[in-house]
Amino acid sequence: MAAELKDAGLKRVNISLDSAERRCYRRITGSDLLLRVMDGIHKAIEVGLTPIRVNCVVIRDINLSQVPALAEMSIRLPVAVRFIEYCPTGRRTKRQLWYVPNSEVRKIIELRFGPLSSIVLPNTSGPAVYFKVEGSTGAIGFISGRSSVFCHRCNRLRLTSDGKFRPCLYSARYYDLKELIRSGAGDQAVVGLIRRVIREKNLYTRLTAPASACRQTGAGAEDFSMQNIGG
Repeated sequence: MAAELKDAGLKRVNISLDSAERRCYRRITGSDLLLRVMDGIHKAIEVGLTPIRVNCVVIRDINLSQVPALAEMSIRLPVAVRFIEYCPTGRRTKRQLWYVPNSEVRKIIELRFGPLSSIVLPNTSGPAVYFKVEGSTGAIGFISGRSSVFCHRCNRLRLTSDGKFRPCLYSARYYDLKELIRSGAGDQAVVGLIRRVIREKNLYTRLTAPASACRQTGAGAEDFSMQNIGG
């Protein structure tokens, strides 16, 4: 659907890819669809959905071994492969056993491909910091929500897959944007809600500036699953 999505106005795409090996991918996702995902990445490149960001959450004993293969994608493809530190989202997740700091991930990459050079990519204002393997086509990014603090400079809002609007992923408060729209509210009401969420976001980031919300395991938010919250 890449061409149809591009024609409809989609400009870029983020792709979750936690493994470059079929067996590991199937273990994580429950589906043997790695080849289809790779075909989708190549098709997105072909039709010009850029930038393409490939996101990997690194979990010890599950996909840490996949780091070199995923990083290698940035050498041969014009994509930004981003390694995200695992953050618990509920009482059932294993906080310490699964966590791998991005400093360790970077060492693994540099042992395999050599030193990473810091770069600044255009049109990026999020929490990721970007680097490049010498001679590579793409880039490597690190999003370090547990080993670093960026709440005070975060400008991200989250619209979930079921129409909920949150000032922060870990915020316990959300606003039902879908219900507002389906109730017949006009553009002015929608804009008003968005402005309210932005104001709350500004307050929230000031309050959490001394410590990462992720490190606080939710800053008061209820348990949630990323596969359900989407966004």
